[in-house]
Amino acid sequence: MPPRTLASLAHALGAAADPDDALLALGESLADLDRAAQLALYTHDARRELLAERRTPTGSRVVRSVVDVALEHLPTAVRHPLVAGGRFVELGERSNEYARLLGFATPLDGALALRGVRVEGHLVAVLALVEPRRIFGARVLDRFLPLVALFDVALARFWEREAREEAVRTLEEVTQRVHGSYVRKLAELAAQLDEARRTPVAGVPRLAGERGGASAGARDALTAERLAAHQAELIRRAERRASAVEEQLAATTGTLEQAQVELLRRGESLRQTERTLYLIDRVLSLDAAAHEPQQLVDELLALVGDDMQAQRCSLMLRAPEPEMLYLAAARGIAPHITDGQRVRIGEGVAGKVAAAREPLLVRDVRDAGTHPLLRDQYFTAGSFISFPLVYHGELVGVVNLTNRATQAAYTDADVERVRLLALVISLVATHARLPERLARFATLDQPVGIA
Repeated sequence: MPPRTLASLAHALGAAADPDDALLALGESLADLDRAAQLALYTHDARRELLAERRTPTGSRVVRSVVDVALEHLPTAVRHPLVAGGRFVELGERSNEYARLLGFATPLDGALALRGVRVEGHLVAVLALVEPRRIFGARVLDRFLPLVALFDVALARFWEREAREEAVRTLEEVTQRVHGSYVRKLAELAAQLDEARRTPVAGVPRLAGERGGASAGARDALTAERLAAHQAELIRRAERRASAVEEQLAATTGTLEQAQVELLRRGESLRQTERTLYLIDRVLSLDAAAHEPQQLVDELLALVGDDMQAQRCSLMLRAPEPEMLYLAAARGIAPHITDGQRVRIGEGVAGKVAAAREPLLVRDVRDAGTHPLLRDQYFTAGSFISFPLVYHGELVGVVNLTNRATQAAYTDADVERVRLLALVISLVATHARLPERLARFATLDQPVGIA
């Protein structure tokens, strides 16, 4: 798949105004791969646990229809990966059966694959792809995966924006409702207090048959005392009600503050998502503009290092020798380490990450005393990330990030940001044949202290 498809999709997704525009852009990119392929997006209603609406990109518009398909209608082997998200689940021989359930025209001349889309840990949509049957050539699904990764980022951005707008509307409604209720209750309490205080003691009627001034005065005093006690009780009740209203207002204020914090968190997540989409666009633009392989690999490393605030970083690629990596680009490392030096796969941090093909996150270097990086005087921060570059199951290299400028520890969220960038860098490096082109200038010396 040529990177220009990714680059054009990144631009289109960045300019998309809503999820429908993003889906149209994804549909156009799929048509560039295979015009016979079909695509549909199903929104997930979490409250009812079903796929509620089907969106199909058709020409220049998105056609919507109601499907109301419960997730329980799907087999367990399909439902669980969908809820987990992240990969396509192929239906194989049962494609026609479930394509009919999901609103596709049957019989299909191809295979159906489904993929869950998760935002903030929740399933928000399911993407369906119908791939035409073919005997020769690469599968559409394999070439479609990088496009879906970009679409995930854009879709998360729109879902975050909608959640933020909904939170703002809810916050305004709750604030107005609580304020109105508070004002009404205060007015009622004020009226009750005024009424209690205006009741005159002298207005108490005398009992029939009263005789003598002394006896009448005693009864008037007793009645006045009872009336005063009644008024005091009314005042205490009013004060208790006012106190209850104040407590309710304080609790509501706390809820509003929590909603504001959540709103700010979602806004920050939205900004990070937009930043990631911008970085992917920059990576693809670099690939289109750079002609020299060393210039391209240096700029790719600088882009990732700057985004992750890594004062020290390196990019290692697969060497021509078996089971070896070589240093293709670096910054901030020890002066005696030069480009081209080798690391054996399985040895050192980068070598172990390359062998396992799993990212390594160390939040505190004191908890990782066995790592060789501890013997390097240039390793000053307490956290690092080492991430494998893999494309279509083939190891491309490893990217290492250490010495964060803010002195803060890297987190799982940082690893996820690197994951998406690593996918695009792996694709660009493979397409530009960077490992082979740069290996011609590599030395055969063994390095010391490379991450």
